[in-house]
Amino acid sequence: MKALILSGGKGTRLRPLTYTGAKQLVPVANKPILWYGIELIVAAGITDIGIIVSPETGEEVKAKTGNGDRFGAKITYILQEKPAGLAHAVKIAQPFLGDSPFIMYLGDNLIESKLNPFLETFNNNKLDALIMLRQVANPTAFGVATVDEKGRVLQLVEKPKVPPSNLALVGVYFFAPTIHEAIAQIQPSARGELEITDAIQQLINQQKKVEACNLEGWWLDTGKKDDLLSANQIILDSCIVASTELKVDAKSQIIGRVQIGKSSEIVNCTVRGPVVIGENCHIENCFIGPYSSIADRVTMIDADIEHSVILEGAKISGIEQRIVDSVIGQRAQLTNAPIRPKALRFMIGDDSQIELV
Repeated sequence: MKALILSGGKGTRLRPLTYTGAKQLVPVANKPILWYGIELIVAAGITDIGIIVSPETGEEVKAKTGNGDRFGAKITYILQEKPAGLAHAVKIAQPFLGDSPFIMYLGDNLIESKLNPFLETFNNNKLDALIMLRQVANPTAFGVATVDEKGRVLQLVEKPKVPPSNLALVGVYFFAPTIHEAIAQIQPSARGELEITDAIQQLINQQKKVEACNLEGWWLDTGKKDDLLSANQIILDSCIVASTELKVDAKSQIIGRVQIGKSSEIVNCTVRGPVVIGENCHIENCFIGPYSSIADRVTMIDADIEHSVILEGAKISGIEQRIVDSVIGQRAQLTNAPIRPKALRFMIGDDSQIELV
């Protein structure tokens, strides 16, 4: 069994963060989103992993993630020159996949469930494809499935205007090698992409064995800012364990589950967990509220934050209002200018979102 993780695309919904980096490397609880998927796959006993990367961000993904040693896996990187669809990604990965069955995992997804039960169902029932489904409130935004009472998939439609059900495809699929023949028989969709839903539908049309399982637990697509913050909250809630030794000064107060990285200085602060703070940070005269993640080498002075994600190297100082529900990018600077007249001064990149209250 092999694995194929998709880590390409342009990440338009997370701009401006993704102008300079891969969306799959944006951290949740100070760990790249992509790494959660790798760890989940390795935990299921699958260690031969191919990662689809794009020309824009592939080198960054390689540099950050490495050859797989840190995960106990072997990683092969596969370049997809342009985002031509999920089935196209499988097509260009065929030399890596060979005749092996495989799991396909979308790298910007986070799921709570372990993969082992689904892998057992796929193997025991000798399926050609096994898809994960979840009821959603907005099925027009997803691939949607129609399923009979036995779990057999009858029909798949990609982002339908009139959905036949509210069962959305989660970004986790199990495939036998027969999927390659199905992909060879489909044509690009109206948006010019080879759709994996069309390839699975081709399997169904050929009377192949295609079944579905309902995904229990949470499933998070981290493609937008609010989704990213929700994922950060859930991961902090479920995974963060308080550090046994927290080096802070006598004036600081630590409440609840808080992790602080090595060489970080916490001076005259209140930190209320769940919170994770990275390495080599300097945080002084601040309140760090629940569900906040602060990456490495962040400087914060005279500022309050809550339910926010602060990326590596950011500097925040002298902010009089509390920062909430925010994502602040790498090396960003947010300061309170002391000069008069009192005014707001911005340098704001494309696709930024600013709310002044």
